[in-house]
Amino acid sequence: MKALYVHAHYDDYEFTAAGTFERWRRQLGAGFESRVVICTDGAAGHHFRTRPETARIRFAEQTASSRIGQYPFELLRLPDGRVPREACLRVTPDLLAALWRVIREFEPDYLFCPPLPSDPLAGVHVDHVAVAQAVREVAYMINVPHAFTPEYPADETQSKPCKVPVIVAVYDGYMFGENPFDFAIDVEEVFELIGDMTWCHQSQITEWLPWVGRHAMSAPATLDDWRATLRRRFDRKNRELGVAGSHALEVFTVTAWGEVPAFDDLMRDLPPVAAAASPLGALRDRLQRWRGEPPAAPG
Repeated sequence: MKALYVHAHYDDYEFTAAGTFERWRRQLGAGFESRVVICTDGAAGHHFRTRPETARIRFAEQTASSRIGQYPFELLRLPDGRVPREACLRVTPDLLAALWRVIREFEPDYLFCPPLPSDPLAGVHVDHVAVAQAVREVAYMINVPHAFTPEYPADETQSKPCKVPVIVAVYDGYMFGENPFDFAIDVEEVFELIGDMTWCHQSQITEWLPWVGRHAMSAPATLDDWRATLRRRFDRKNRELGVAGSHALEVFTVTAWGEVPAFDDLMRDLPPVAAAASPLGALRDRLQRWRGEPPAAPG
């Protein structure tokens, strides 16, 4: 099982899917392979550090988190070798080409990325939306071997098929008011690990996020303080999503951008889904409709 996580910023992974990937890793052991791809340089997310200093610190923080979470990560590089600039990400041919290359090289079974808002009243982060739109636009091109050979030259007379993954959207805390989901994964058993991984991002959780004010949080002084804040964040998300209970959950939405999975295959592949918190009947019906399958018999 190969899972690729593609998002805009350092720390996006830890706040949306790290618990699910850890449960997957524990379930499958050596049979699970993951990779995290970050699509911006991380230079803009601070208020008193310089851009170069911020980028260096955030890279080091992600490196520390990756050691705890046991996952490899890389910065997305455009065909000319540059990492896209944070806060200014746009869907361009170069961004599409870079995503096409990294997806084709890894050939994941599942690709996780940000969601696309459909409601103009929903809040957004420009970099999140750009990554989501770029993944959506490049999805069909994953198995088109000549799509970006001008950017990445290859022998165009020798091509082999490339696996197209199931593409799943993660929760986005910036999309206040619009976070529908198909299934939830209970990550309570790895909550402390999520706390350890997110605590690595000191420049964000003790400096930037309290200052920018969007998350209405005070600066945590210790890991225990941070875990209490993280617990409140999970509780607030449950209330937003209308989910009962106090367990930490990560939620996801299946798209039709890539491979459309059969419902039973999806349930078999994923870590155990929190069925009581998940609208699985609607997901099953949608996947059957997308696949042109007859509806399930009543009862």
